[in-house]
Amino acid sequence: MDQIEDEQQLKEWLVRLQLEHQELDVTINHLTESRHHDSMRIQRLKHRKLKLKDAIHKIESELIPDLDA
Repeated sequence: MDQIEDEQQLKEWLVRLQLEHQELDVTINHLTESRHHDSMRIQRLKHRKLKLKDAIHKIESELIPDLDA
């Protein structure tokens, strides 16, 4: 696989992660506003959202081109 294909796959993965992150945000807000009784579920969702955020930042960093001085 060449660099262009790798970069394209990373971009596609990034979009999927961003979408899941947004969906989790909506779900967490809905559960919080509706005073959902399962606080452990909300905590698990928040934890998953944080992991997604970290993965998103990692992929974004990988997509930044190396600048050789």
